[in-house]
Amino acid sequence: MLLVTGATGEIGKKLCQDLIQDGIPFRAMCRKEEQLEKLRKLGMDAVLGDFVDRESLKSAMRGCTSLFLVSPPTQNQVQCEKNAIDIAGQEGITYIVRVSASDANLRSSVPWAKAHAEIDHYLRNSGIEWTILKPTAFMQNFLTMAQPIAKGYLPQVGGKGLVGYIDAKDIGMVAYKIFKEDHHKKATYYLNGPETLEMKDVAFKVSEAIGRKVDYVNLPSFAFRTLLRATGASRWLANGLIEQYAEVVAKNHDHDLGEEVFRLTNNQPRSFTEFAKEHKDKFLNLN
Repeated sequence: MLLVTGATGEIGKKLCQDLIQDGIPFRAMCRKEEQLEKLRKLGMDAVLGDFVDRESLKSAMRGCTSLFLVSPPTQNQVQCEKNAIDIAGQEGITYIVRVSASDANLRSSVPWAKAHAEIDHYLRNSGIEWTILKPTAFMQNFLTMAQPIAKGYLPQVGGKGLVGYIDAKDIGMVAYKIFKEDHHKKATYYLNGPETLEMKDVAFKVSEAIGRKVDYVNLPSFAFRTLLRATGASRWLANGLIEQYAEVVAKNHDHDLGEEVFRLTNNQPRSFTEFAKEHKDKFLNLN
């Protein structure tokens, strides 16, 4: 039995859909009662579980032999995922597929990049078989900028840096293939979309998709921080995002393109144009 954490996120949803379609048994973990009911209505074996609640993790993992491990960037992400890895070992789980990040590095000034590296090292030393997925930035991140995009501008601090943005659904598809096959243990896969894009390229592709001009505005860091804080981002998240885009992206330190998504799935990763067309209504701020 496979336990899928993050079952309500874009990656987990795609993995669950493919598992259902193929008739592969699994258990889906979520944090909220309303999510639990929705998953069960879709016919899933769903359970409540929270990374900060060790007992709930034990209950969710009981009887499982494999784990798909993904969690959002938070200030306690390292401890949360270490908890999950420790409990997985105690509950007899023998294989973990984990979503990390392409810029994971123990010396990174980006908080979640450093956290991912710490967790990767911990998993590799846990005694449990593993596969680590290292995607670039998600296309879905741009949906958080839907309001300014609908007004005609894309604010960021990414300069002219190039990123091979990936649709989170493609990560879920890769995870499905890995669980279905049996030769990916101790493998680390860097995942990206089909093209590298500057922010101005992203703005142009969104413009084409929604039929409305969108300009990229390269803000100074203090102005972008003010914008992020005004839209509800915590100080920790705002500072981390500025560090990631102003240092990693704008200074051209991001991961370059590879062909792992196609090699692993026999499908080309989705383009940003396809993604923008799919989410046209959101970029127009219609829903």
